[in-house]
Amino acid sequence: MMDPTTDNAENSGSSDSARSSLESLRTEISKAVVGQDPAVTGLVVALLCRGHVLLEGVPGVAKTLLVRALAASLELDTKRVQFTPDLMPSDVTGSLIYDARTTEFSFQPGPVFTNLLLADEINRTPPKTQSSLLEAMEERQVTVDGTPRPLPEPFLVAATQNPVEYEGTYPLPEAQLDRFLLKLTVPLPSRQDEINVLTRHADGFNPRDLHAAGIRPVAGPADLEAARTAVAKTSVSPEITAYVVDICRATRESPSLTLGASPRGATALLSTARAWAWLTGRDYVIPDDVKALALPTLRHRVQLRPEAEMEGVTADSVINAILAHVPVPR
Repeated sequence: MMDPTTDNAENSGSSDSARSSLESLRTEISKAVVGQDPAVTGLVVALLCRGHVLLEGVPGVAKTLLVRALAASLELDTKRVQFTPDLMPSDVTGSLIYDARTTEFSFQPGPVFTNLLLADEINRTPPKTQSSLLEAMEERQVTVDGTPRPLPEPFLVAATQNPVEYEGTYPLPEAQLDRFLLKLTVPLPSRQDEINVLTRHADGFNPRDLHAAGIRPVAGPADLEAARTAVAKTSVSPEITAYVVDICRATRESPSLTLGASPRGATALLSTARAWAWLTGRDYVIPDDVKALALPTLRHRVQLRPEAEMEGVTADSVINAILAHVPVPR
C-alpha cells in the first residue's frame, strides 16, 4: 500500500521543482530583455492558466524579443506569424493540398500547430483572418473541411500590437479580446535600463541570435504540467471568490464604462490570482493576489464611454478606483 505521506512529499517536491524552474525563466530572459519583469511574469502566469497574452507597446520596446526569449527558455516548439493585410486564414490554420501522385487531398498544418505562437502585430490583419484564431484560442483545435484537428499541448498565443499607430490597422473585436487572458503593457524602459540596453549592444549583443546571448532551456512541458497541477490545488476561500465577483460587478456599474467585465472575466481573474499565489510560494489566495492581477486581466475586457475617454480617463484608472472602493475581505 502506498504511504500517503510519501506521496504528498513527492508532490510537494515536484511542485517546488517546477516553481524553481519557472522562476529561473526570469533570469534566463533577462539575458536578452532588460527591465520587463512584469511582462515576463504575466507570460508565465498565462502558461500556468492555459491562457493567451496580448502584448501592447510602441515599436522598439522588445515585445517580439520578449516572446522569442521566452520560447528559447522553454523546451517548447514555437512559430512566428507576421500579420499583414493580405494574410489569409489558411496561412495561419493550414489547408488541404492536392497531391497529384495519390490523387488525394492531404492536410498541410499551418503555423498555429505549435506550442507557442507569436502573432506579431495582430491588429494589422483583417477581421476574417483574426477570426481564424478564435477557434484555436478557445477550443484549442482547428477545423478544416469539417474535420477538427487538435492543437498541441501546451498551446499559447502571444500577440503583439502597437497602441499608437492606427493607419492600416483593424481593431480587435470584443469577442477576440475577451479570449486573451491577459493584456500586458510593455512600457518604455527607464533611463538606466536604456543605458544597459545600449551597453549590451555595444558589447556585441545580437537580438537575432539568442543562443549566442547564452539563453538556454530551463523549463519544459513536465515542469508546466506539475505547476498547473499545483495551481489547481491552490485553495480559494468563499470570501476571496466573493471579492472577485464584487470587483467585476463594480466594473459593470461604473459610470465611466459602457462595458464591464463578463463572468468569463471574473473566472479569468480568479485563475490568474491562483497562479500568482502559487508563484509567490503560497497554496492559498489572498486579496493582494487579486489586486496584483486585476489590471492585466480586466483592462481589455472593459470599454470606456467616449466622454470619459475625452476627459483622459483610462481603463486602468477606472479599475484602480474600483479596487480602492470595493471592500477587502479580512
